Amino acid sequence: MEVAESRIAGLAVRGLDLPGFWHECSEVIARVVPHFQTPCWFTLDPASLLATSHYQTELPELPREWMAYEYLESDYHSLASVARSPIGASTMHEATGGDPSRSRAWREFIRPYGGDQELLVALRSRAGAVWGVVGLYREPDRDLFDADEIGFMRAIAPSLAAGAQRGLLVGEASDPEGPQAPGLLVLTDDWEVDSLTPGVEHWLEDLPDGNWKGTGKLPPSVLAVAGRALRLAEEQGAPGEVAFSRVLSREGRWLVLHGAPMLGAGPRRVAVIIEPAHPARISPLLMNAYQLTEREQEVTRLVLRGDSTVQIAEALFVSPGTVQQHLKAIFEKTGVRSRRDLVGKVFFAHYEPRMRDNEARVLEGLPVRGGPLAAASG
Repeated sequence: MEVAESRIAGLAVRGLDLPGFWHECSEVIARVVPHFQTPCWFTLDPASLLATSHYQTELPELPREWMAYEYLESDYHSLASVARSPIGASTMHEATGGDPSRSRAWREFIRPYGGDQELLVALRSRAGAVWGVVGLYREPDRDLFDADEIGFMRAIAPSLAAGAQRGLLVGEASDPEGPQAPGLLVLTDDWEVDSLTPGVEHWLEDLPDGNWKGTGKLPPSVLAVAGRALRLAEEQGAPGEVAFSRVLSREGRWLVLHGAPMLGAGPRRVAVIIEPAHPARISPLLMNAYQLTEREQEVTRLVLRGDSTVQIAEALFVSPGTVQQHLKAIFEKTGVRSRRDLVGKVFFAHYEPRMRDNEARVLEGLPVRGGPLAAASG
């Protein structure tokens, strides 16, 4: 397990695209935690805990019935409930008191595929953001997932989260959707530029003290992050660690730089990803689609994550009555009658299109993207 944990941490900093990262990690996990078929990987939007992509070799496209049940019904074992839990791991047997047949999801979406046990683990970063969930399954009459196996999955979860976040950033930088997409550059260990993704020149020009277009001079902030990443690669006690910096740009906005060594054969290289430190993408989407106020957007985001009225009131420092007033306005603007309807509407309008697009992109060998898709709200 220690060797496998170190291997996963190393994979997280290799700059792999997301399907490649999932595939490599699946092979490592299978040698430590035996399971049925291959793991079922999901990425989640950390702001809303709604799914943005799915990857499983035996099931390249999730049935729409599963997504409708996950986001329109209540059951014992959901992605969001595990993502929100303090432990960040749960089994279907544990959630149902040892009788998984009590769960409709087990009866309709696990048992018919030959499975019996389900272990869900949240991919929570060390900073607390949840970037995904992985599901492992076992056939009937197999030993239950034990404490050591669950402990191992929890131990590797931060590395899996880091690899997922980096895979999404690499995907968005490699195939940008718009001018705000991240940019990626790869440097050799003697500070020569090995490669650039489309659009990264804009971010390099916006960073202080750089003159990329004029002289090819890299900004000091890029070199600092790259140097820190290379030093981390040499530290035995920091596998999977990533250099990070937040810089105020020339245009007066905050940019985030991520640096990670690219481990593999050949000369050492380091990847630096530059992205705007924008707020959660779900917030402007809710404003544009439904004309929600800033406070209504905050309430909606917490509803999507599964927070109760009391939890929302505590998070926003308002009374439960004020939360209820906001919910009434939100329901009217979005045309729904309940929290569950609100979750379903937002998911199927903005997250299912992203998931379907990502499923198609995986089959075509294209990068996977994160965050909601600005689809029509109706």
